[in-house]
Amino acid sequence: MRAPVLALIALGLLAGPAHAQTTEGGAPPYEADLLRLSEILGALHYIRPLCGAVEPTRWRDEMAGLLSAEQPTDARSGQLIAAFNRGYESYKQVYRTCTPSAELASQRYLEAGAKLSRDIAARYGSN
Repeated sequence: MRAPVLALIALGLLAGPAHAQTTEGGAPPYEADLLRLSEILGALHYIRPLCGAVEPTRWRDEMAGLLSAEQPTDARSGQLIAAFNRGYESYKQVYRTCTPSAELASQRYLEAGAKLSRDIAARYGSN
C-alpha cells in the first residue's frame, strides 16, 4: 500500500467546525487523538526515509499542516510538537537501519494514522 494522505485531508475538514467545539482557552475534545496523530507523524518522519521512502519532509510537512489547520495556542502547539518529537526520538533510539520490524512498524503507523485521521474527521469535522 502506498502512503495514504493523512492529516491534511482530515484536518482540513476540522479547521472550521471543530474550533467552535473548543472551550474558552481549553483544548478541543479530540485533543488526545491529535496528540496521538502527532506522535505517529513523528515516527513516520524518522522511519519512512530510513526504509527508503523518498519523502524526506512529507511527515514534518503533514505536522506543519496540522498545526496550521488547528492554529493552537502556544501551549497546545508545544504539546503537539513534543508528541511529534517523542514519536521521532522513540524510533531513532531503536532503529539505525531498516529491518523487517521497522518496515512493519512503518506500515502499521501508516494504517493507524490514516484511520485516526478519518475518525477525527468523521466525528468532529462535520458538526
